[in-house]
Parts: sequence; C-alpha cells; structure tokens
Amino acid sequence: MHRRTVIKNLALIIGGAALLPSCLQEKGKASIGLKNVDVSADQEKLIGDIAETIIPKTNTPGAKDLQLHLFVLKMVDDCYTKKDQQDFMTGMGQFNDLINKRYGRVFGDCDTKQREQTLLSIEQNKDPKITTYSTELKIFYGIVKNQTINGYTTSKYFMTKQVVYELVPGRYNAFYPVKMKQAV
Repeated sequence: MHRRTVIKNLALIIGGAALLPSCLQEKGKASIGLKNVDVSADQEKLIGDIAETIIPKTNTPGAKDLQLHLFVLKMVDDCYTKKDQQDFMTGMGQFNDLINKRYGRVFGDCDTKQREQTLLSIEQNKDPKITTYSTELKIFYGIVKNQTINGYTTSKYFMTKQVVYELVPGRYNAFYPVKMKQAV
C-alpha cells in the first residue's frame, strides 16, 4: 500500500469522526445546555415568540435578534429555586394548552393582535372565557416578561447604542467655571 493513500484515507476518517457528533445531535433538544430545566426546541421557540411579542423588531433589534429567549432560559436554570422552575415548566404547558384551546394552533402561528391580546389578558388577569388564570401560568409569564426586559436593558446593544454609557468618573473638564461664594 502506498503511503500517500494511507495518509489521505486517515485524514478522511479523522475528519468524519470530528463531524459525526454534530450529525448525531438530537433534534428535539434546546440549543442551549441547561442543568436544572429540561426544555425542548419547541418550548424554546415558544419562549422566543413570547419575548418577540414583548419586544418586537422595529428599527431596533427585537428579542429574537438579541437572543433574549436564551437569556430567559439561562436565568431560570441558574437563578430560580426548584419550585419556581417547576412552576415555570407547568405554566409553560398550561400556556400551550390555553393557546391550542383558544386558537387551535401554536403561539408562533398566531397573528400579532392575537399574541398581544393573549399576553395582555394574562397580565391583567381578565378573560371572558376563563374566570382566573392559574398561579403557575402567571409565574411563567411573569418570569418570561421580567427576564426579557432585564436581558434587553442589560444587553450590549442597549448599553452601547441606546444609552450613551460613560465609564466612571466621566470626562475631565479642566476649564469648568467656578463661582466664588459671596460673603454675607
């Protein structure tokens, strides 16, 4: 056997072995690694759609552009108690059921008005068809909304493009006029 052929075949095998894990990746898993919360790709998309409804894309980037749904998931996974995480997951399931009952499709397929009406009715706890929303559903929506806003206002885009940020102590102005105090 020729040495060049062996080296070429060995390079192909090593390259294939390097690409194999990415080909075998599960399709139903979320794109972010979480330790405490088990989220599917559909649930991640749902949180992304809710975040995009809260902060839509206009002439500024929206929530999906800034990947705030991943921020929400990471915050839930790292910073909330086990009970809050369980309530979050239960509330997410109840939210899915509510949307399926009300519109017969997933939240992402609803139009903007339906999305906004649904989120507003949960926030105000007013819905003619439902007397009251469950605590878990309110916790789920509250966490998603609060962490979406938190993620947006602390994002690199917001801190550099929307808010003019200066390091402390600020600019030095050696020629600032000083008024002398008048003696009384």
